[in-house]
Amino acid sequence: MAENAKHLFCFGLGYSAQALIAELRRNQPGQWRFSGTSRSADRVYPDIEMQPFDGGGRLPQPDILQSADHVLISIPPNAGPPDKAGDPVLRQCSDLLAGHGGLKWLGYLSTTGVYGDRQGDWVDEQAAIAPSHDRGQRRADAEAGWLDLWRRHGLPVHLFRLAGIYGPGRNALVSLRQGKAHRAVKPGQVFSRIHVADVAAVLAASMARPDPGAAYNLADDEPAPPQDVVAHAAGLLGMEPPPEVPLEQAGLSPMALSFYSESKRVANDRIKRDLGVSLRYPTYRDGLAALLREL
Repeated sequence: MAENAKHLFCFGLGYSAQALIAELRRNQPGQWRFSGTSRSADRVYPDIEMQPFDGGGRLPQPDILQSADHVLISIPPNAGPPDKAGDPVLRQCSDLLAGHGGLKWLGYLSTTGVYGDRQGDWVDEQAAIAPSHDRGQRRADAEAGWLDLWRRHGLPVHLFRLAGIYGPGRNALVSLRQGKAHRAVKPGQVFSRIHVADVAAVLAASMARPDPGAAYNLADDEPAPPQDVVAHAAGLLGMEPPPEVPLEQAGLSPMALSFYSESKRVANDRIKRDLGVSLRYPTYRDGLAALLREL
């Protein structure tokens, strides 16, 4: 590792954070030090300094955070009573971050759910924040809290509004092979999605071109009905796709049904224009074809 290595601290070593670390290791070998948190003290990641953090208390080793110059927050806000609701990092660590003069970049992973239901219309980053449900409202509240720290303390906050993430281990090909795929149909319903490798590429591009206060939509070029994605994946596998079933007869969980309460097409022009990103997988067909080769 280089003597002047940059240091990324990740609140939550989840799917997207691990993809970002892999991206930085691949494209900038030896230039980064990594640290982060996990809800369990038993989780171990190769060459990553870990400490437990479940949002219920302070970081046990805050000095590690203080030595970071880049911070990624991928922990979702909580529901629950007022003393536990909301963004746990804001609640427990905002003073540490606000007083951290060495930060060059802070990324908060949010969701396109902050835009609410647009009945299939396009939304860009200038669209009004209008969540349709409590989960989206918690994300909108967290975004507002992070932007407040940017305005009051100059914290280099960047917001990333992610569409549905898919990638290795999490995709329609896997669901079909496991017998868990379905094709619930709601007329006019479309979702946007993005491959996790493109999530990592956008985050890395933002780190190279920081613009504090900016928000970015992370979505591919082709919003599509979910049943079309499953049908295409089945074709790639040479399988018969599951039958289309009206949404109200699909037996989905309340959580799954809540996603069908929103339909929108998410515009991604800003990541291309401002960050110079060229998506590796501009459509679900590109992403699934690559994932098929990895099976």
